[in-house]
Amino acid sequence: MTAVKMHANEVQTDAQLLGRLLAAQFPQWAGLPLTPVPSAGTDNALYRLGSDMVMRLPRIDWAIGQAEKERRWLPRLAPHLPLAIPEQLARGEPGEGYPWPWSIYRWLPGESATLARLNDPCRAAGQMARFVTALWQVDATDGPPAAEHNLRGAPLALRDEPTRAAIAALAGVIDTGKATVVWEAALEAPNWEREPVWFHGDLLSGNVLVEQGRLSAVIDFGGLAVGDPACDLMIAWSLFSGASREVFRVETTVDEATWLRGRGCALSQAAIFIPYYWQTNPVGVKNARRMIAELL
Repeated sequence: MTAVKMHANEVQTDAQLLGRLLAAQFPQWAGLPLTPVPSAGTDNALYRLGSDMVMRLPRIDWAIGQAEKERRWLPRLAPHLPLAIPEQLARGEPGEGYPWPWSIYRWLPGESATLARLNDPCRAAGQMARFVTALWQVDATDGPPAAEHNLRGAPLALRDEPTRAAIAALAGVIDTGKATVVWEAALEAPNWEREPVWFHGDLLSGNVLVEQGRLSAVIDFGGLAVGDPACDLMIAWSLFSGASREVFRVETTVDEATWLRGRGCALSQAAIFIPYYWQTNPVGVKNARRMIAELL
């Protein structure tokens, strides 16, 4: 089976290709079953390998460096974090017609987080607040700067043009007037003036796992960098609602300006996502539309 195509110019993968890569580079795992993992993730194709591993292959050129970043930094972050995060087991090289490095990770059990899958949303909000707070407190010395890598922890003004264009493109789909008010309030909020801190960068419900009704893991650190942590507040609207969102806000203890920037990050992410993936990623579009509804 071939992974669902997300981008016009992405590199396609299938189980036959992965089998050849394993046989050539990791023959000890070549006989294990390979199963595509259904996912609304946009940067990497995932295939479960046996019962306790997953292969992750970049779909598109902008995702090529993510696995190397995770290999370097996640072992440093993991001991400080209260939820499980990915553990890279092996790194593969280009071959068999596949052009880029790829990787094998330990399989983390669970389902993508939704409110309906949480036994106690307020308790989960407290868990998530403790996770992001712990991440923000890890020593960020020598971490990759957000502004140098065009990641979300850079000042929001850098995303102004594409965000306004995306909002305009959603006329008739969302309330563009209200969306513009939210975006402009975020732009007017003071920038992060403190030392840069670690942030996940893509903290959406699809990158949080739930097991037996409780948060169990945070995955996909491709947006990891150091800078303004406001982008990690996106989870407040992507997953939580009402009382649980308020618990998250209180327990992260962020100031009003950071909350406003976080709301702007969430709006920017969702607004830009919807037009691009309208035809190719219905699950992701549904999640983005839900987040905008919560924002507005």
